[in-house]
Amino acid sequence: MRNLHEFSATSLGGKPVRLDAFRGKVALVVNTASQCSFTPQYAGLESLQKAFHAKGFYVLGFPCNQFGKQEPGDAAEIGSFCQKNYGVSFPMFAKIDVNGSGAHPVYKWLTSAALGVLGTKAIKWNFTKFLVGRDGQVIKRYGSWTKPQSIAADIEKLLAA
Repeated sequence: MRNLHEFSATSLGGKPVRLDAFRGKVALVVNTASQCSFTPQYAGLESLQKAFHAKGFYVLGFPCNQFGKQEPGDAAEIGSFCQKNYGVSFPMFAKIDVNGSGAHPVYKWLTSAALGVLGTKAIKWNFTKFLVGRDGQVIKRYGSWTKPQSIAADIEKLLAA
């Protein structure tokens, strides 16, 4: 696979989603968790979604329970939590693994396309973010500590290009 648009994933509601639905859009792909110290980043992610959606931007959330078992809920619980606490309107997908032999193909590709600190492929924690251009190519990887609002300028540049 050469770009994000060649993959598919399962929505939080259990339906298959071809990621070519986001062709021509800028995307921020994030592995999320509901019980993490970074969980409040959902608010910032939703702010980005609202600010830039009309210009062709999407946040794509992928819940993951691999880090401290901080996403223990099922799809209904995850969806309810995100809606009730953060008003999440961006696409959320079924819970996946992001590391190891069972990692979702999207994450196998993302982690190969944009290495982390010290050249590592592995996702270190929840709320690691990948900025993907309109052509489906990874532009940049951001760690968990990077707040969504600090990515806004990079998003704006891609949307203007």
